Amino acid sequence: MRFPDGLAFGARPDPGGVRFTIWSGAANRIDLCLFDAQGRVETDRVPLEALGDGAWSAHVPGLRPGARYGLRADGPWAPRDGALFDPAKLLVDPHALELDRPFVWDPRLALPRDGAVDTADLVPKAVVTDPVPAVAAPPLFRPGGLIYEVPVRAFTMLHPDVPEPLRGTVAALAHPAVIEHLVRLGVDAVELMPVTAWIDERHLAPLGLRNAWGYNPVALMAVDPRLCPGGVDELRATVAALRDAGIGTILDLVFNHTGESNAEGPTLSLRGLDAAYYRRGPDGALINDTGCGNTLDCAHPATRRLVLDSLRQFVADAGVDGFRFDLAPVLGRDAEGFDRDAPLLRDITTDPLLADRVLIAEPWDVGRDGYHLGGFRPPFLEWNDRARDRIKRFWRGDPGALGDFATALAGSDDVFAPPATRGVTFVAAHDGMTLADLTAYGRKRNLANGEGNRDGHDHDISWNCGAEGPTDDSGVRAARDRDRRALLGTLFAARGTIMLTAGDEFGRSQGGNNNAYAQDNATTWLDWAGRDAGLETHCAALSVLRRAWPEVGDPRFLTGEADAAGPPDVEWLRPDGAPMAAADWEDPEAGVFAMVIAGSGGRLAVLFNRFARDVRFSLPHRTGRCWADAAPTVPARSVTSVVEARQ
Repeated sequence: MRFPDGLAFGARPDPGGVRFTIWSGAANRIDLCLFDAQGRVETDRVPLEALGDGAWSAHVPGLRPGARYGLRADGPWAPRDGALFDPAKLLVDPHALELDRPFVWDPRLALPRDGAVDTADLVPKAVVTDPVPAVAAPPLFRPGGLIYEVPVRAFTMLHPDVPEPLRGTVAALAHPAVIEHLVRLGVDAVELMPVTAWIDERHLAPLGLRNAWGYNPVALMAVDPRLCPGGVDELRATVAALRDAGIGTILDLVFNHTGESNAEGPTLSLRGLDAAYYRRGPDGALINDTGCGNTLDCAHPATRRLVLDSLRQFVADAGVDGFRFDLAPVLGRDAEGFDRDAPLLRDITTDPLLADRVLIAEPWDVGRDGYHLGGFRPPFLEWNDRARDRIKRFWRGDPGALGDFATALAGSDDVFAPPATRGVTFVAAHDGMTLADLTAYGRKRNLANGEGNRDGHDHDISWNCGAEGPTDDSGVRAARDRDRRALLGTLFAARGTIMLTAGDEFGRSQGGNNNAYAQDNATTWLDWAGRDAGLETHCAALSVLRRAWPEVGDPRFLTGEADAAGPPDVEWLRPDGAPMAAADWEDPEAGVFAMVIAGSGGRLAVLFNRFARDVRFSLPHRTGRCWADAAPTVPARSVTSVVEARQ
């Protein structure tokens, strides 16, 4: 299948009206449905003309931007084959750029054709939008920087300086108080958790819960009205305000499944237009490589086109720096499995508008052979969960963790090919326990999610410092503070790109919930009033040090080799200043060492002490140089840095 050159899907205004173009390779008929200004009363139906290769189109004279519309598709009803054509179901244009309201789950959306009711009152209407001038500019973010993962709604719902009408929206991220916080932390790019229009999972409403993360999209190109009531203009203005402060914007996008879910899910858009958008087994059943009920077929030309159009639109219309791809192996899956050279992955990296963007893969899904850390080609960066786990095992005190810990610090050269790491190192993310909860809960606490604590993974590699959960014991609180500072100190000492999740800099807690996707409440809303100011100040100081020593974040692998101009790029030393020997690395109880990094102005010694006692180090002297402290004492379970400079 090859679409004609210049064929533009979606609603495209022109001087005489609006051109609508839709894809469905299996429909017998598609009607465009126009609605009044409130999106409630259907005022007209216009049949679309089949153009060939599944493209359908119609031009409506006199129609202007702001018009509301939906689609109705008719064709065979054969659920076993994935054909779910039902003209009673109003469908959202997959290429819609704006919706008049959010998606809301209703059981009638999932009724079969023989019992269906008209769903026009239940489904958001797409809104015809004016074209906007392209704002694409070279990305600000470069590998080696600090990414700050932001759950858009939870981030500002309780922020005292953000006006109440703005709280929980994309626009709130442009507020001066928010930008001031980001600048203080030295953030190079915010990574916004999904902002495209989603629907709650159908089991949440009876539990009194709502989706808090947005990883259940329906309209892949339209921003959700709850997060972005001002539409793409709001996103565009926020991206520009962040850029003015030197901060890039990365969007976390979901192209692996849609909120139409499994066979019992609602019919809202793609499902009602053509089953070919989704991967299906030989028996016609939906393939579920995502754990969410369905998997998009990113090898199909229509799906590839939809994904590429989505990415191009967010670059051209909003000016974003790049994208993080949720469950990214799905983008490269076909009937045989994952292919790192799949057409869609190749298209993304060679597209003239996308080739210079930041591309970050979550390199796993839940399907067969779904784990592919290190399996994506450059320029993709990849979430490095192996480094995450190695860091946590070291600080938890697991025997024999030292060598793996140092490998993670150095960029994971056992995972990524030379000359540079492409990993994104993190200690905590939206998935799993918060950084603070890692030190307070030995096991997950997910009962509030209504699934009997069965949801969420069981390998957080967490520990509790003297007690489980909240405590008034000052000694326990001090121990947790010590370990949290050590985790942050490790993160900011790691080679290459690093990621910090919003609120971890000041001790956010989810009460041990490691799968808080359904907690749109105080569990996930950042507690700005109760934040740990001391931990936040410590984190900001770590960021200042990292920026002062760009060699720390340099993505090139550390080799331990020296050039004629100076010392080795890294030295691994024992506390007595002697080089680490093989026996030191293999000692199962080892937990103290120095990582000494060479820079243009001297060396930076990062000293790690996992022991429950203070340890004194002796740093080796160089002629013409001196350490700020040549014999520092590193407190128990902490990370300390010492700078060498010219005498």
